[in-house]
Amino acid sequence: MKEKVEEILNKLRPYIIEDGGDIEFVKFEDGICYLKFLGHCATCPMKMMTLNEMFKETLINEIPEITDVELI
Repeated sequence: MKEKVEEILNKLRPYIIEDGGDIEFVKFEDGICYLKFLGHCATCPMKMMTLNEMFKETLINEIPEITDVELI
């Protein structure tokens, strides 16, 4: 699972690196993919919008085993 998630994160990562942030896969458990924002993204007031519109939507659509995505 980690490899599948990392492959998708690597495709999306350049968009948040441009803003001084990054994202990290933490774990996959019971259908939930846990991610962690790093850098500027960790304290950005728009991080939930970024999570939901970019990462959550893409991960759920691309990997059927993922039912939800949450931040740690």
